Amino acid sequence: MNILELDHVALYVADAEQSIQFYRDVLELEPLPRPAFDFPGAWFSLGGNKQLHLLGNRAEPLEETVLGSRKNHFAVKVADMEETEAFLRRKGLTFRGPKARPDGIRQIFLQDPDGYWLEFNE
Repeated sequence: MNILELDHVALYVADAEQSIQFYRDVLELEPLPRPAFDFPGAWFSLGGNKQLHLLGNRAEPLEETVLGSRKNHFAVKVADMEETEAFLRRKGLTFRGPKARPDGIRQIFLQDPDGYWLEFNE
């Protein structure tokens, strides 16, 4: 097997419209064309060829192991941490960081409307 790259991250969301609004309007991710599936959702660009796929509408709650810790998250690399922090503050979002990892990489963690953790790193 020869894995070429990560293609997409999929999140199973409770309210597709609320999540679409968050990723499109708040985080300003670029929407991408999506096939006509028989369930609500949306696709967004995460830069390069990477995508975020939102799959709705989840009826059951997420387990605390998913929501309660940053150990379940996905990360995106940003060009400028100060610019990212200022952007998140302008949007009125609550987040953790920026904080440097032991290797010096700085991180900000943010939860989406479903409680999924996103990491921004530089």
